[in-house]
Amino acid sequence: MNPKTLADRFPGDFLFGVATAAFQIEGATRADGRKASIWDAFSNMPGRVFGRHNGDVACDHYHRLEEDLDLIKEMGVEAYRFSIAWPRIIPDGVGRINDPGLDFYDRLLDGCKARGIKTYATLYHWDLPLALMGDGGWTSRSTAYAFQRYAKVVLARLGDRLDAVATFNEPWCSVWLSHLYGVHAPGERNMEAALHAMHHTNLAHGLAVEAIRHVAPKVPVGLVLNAHSVVPGSDSEADKAAAERAFDFHNGAFFDPVFKGHYPESLIAALGERMPVVEEDDLAIISQKLDWWGLNYYTPMRVSDDPSQGAEFPATIPAPFVNPDKTDIGWEIDPSAMGDLVVDLFKRYDLPDMYITENGACYNMGVVNGEVDDQPRLDYYAQHLSVAADLARDGYPLKGYFAWSLMDNFEWAEGYRMRFGLVHVDYDTQVRTIKKSGKWYRELASCFPKGNHIPSSG
Repeated sequence: MNPKTLADRFPGDFLFGVATAAFQIEGATRADGRKASIWDAFSNMPGRVFGRHNGDVACDHYHRLEEDLDLIKEMGVEAYRFSIAWPRIIPDGVGRINDPGLDFYDRLLDGCKARGIKTYATLYHWDLPLALMGDGGWTSRSTAYAFQRYAKVVLARLGDRLDAVATFNEPWCSVWLSHLYGVHAPGERNMEAALHAMHHTNLAHGLAVEAIRHVAPKVPVGLVLNAHSVVPGSDSEADKAAAERAFDFHNGAFFDPVFKGHYPESLIAALGERMPVVEEDDLAIISQKLDWWGLNYYTPMRVSDDPSQGAEFPATIPAPFVNPDKTDIGWEIDPSAMGDLVVDLFKRYDLPDMYITENGACYNMGVVNGEVDDQPRLDYYAQHLSVAADLARDGYPLKGYFAWSLMDNFEWAEGYRMRFGLVHVDYDTQVRTIKKSGKWYRELASCFPKGNHIPSSG
């Protein structure tokens, strides 16, 4: 797909960016006062992360900041979405503030501003300070208040140069994947732990919104959710009901308290007794109006009813893929499901302006004669951006799109074997090579901002 033709389908003020996360690219895990996060511990436990890979070096972004900011500038994008590492700022989660950690993000923001790049920060992309596990981590209410203080410290120092901030990235992962399915740190497999983490994460989000508005009232504050496009495995009533339960569990657990001020009825009916105490003001704190929200989308979730006796809510089993095309990580490719998901979410909830804060594909091609021919990734971007253009045309308040990811990086439990970057990283030499998809995305992003803005209705 010709990038210039595609560009013509977007409003001229549409924001194109690239995204990363601290633990996945920074490395320097012991530098300048940073202490361990739960991911440092998890990575070093046998059998948790592929090949026992860890984040000690990653893309060495901490030491290569200037050249990486030059790379973002070279990518032609207008904005950079990154995350801030709590263990760099308040290494024990509570207590002493670590100035050298804040200095690093000072340099990052000043470097972006000097290059004319807008900054979209995420406060939590899964790297909880390990010391907080002594209190139970996210299963403990005290962690929500520790997060509130951290948010306040960061925004007091950096808020004057931020274009937007998100409290959390994908709480679904740091709640269900981390505390129920055991795939991510801290590796719990326990519904009670997960439900406690769910409520305390939601509460931490609300408390942080308050803190941010207090110290940096001009910074638009939002939340990034990897909402699942839940599709029933068949037209049977059982599978349709299963899909609705799955929606409540995977999406409603976060969307409902934030955008409606209560938890889904089905979730409370099934699991309420196992939840922590929801105190009187909690839901009012959690449901404060947001300025924006971000959607991370990669693949649909297909579910069927789990008929087995005593199956735990949401009582679903995975249904087979419909499309034969998969990425190298094994995820089904279905661009239309992204569009259907956005339409559905706007029907169900009163939502503010949105960004697609992550979208991209895992393909593991290497460098051949100085080039990376990752045509399938380019096709994935073209197809999903086409859906995004339709959403903007149809009046959904979609303001921008961030490609995941700027560069290959530490892919959590998959280690370094899975590559999502527009830029290839040779982990032995740290050489960066812009892939075919990256050159295509640069051509698209370089068309913006341009003249054909859609006038805003208010």
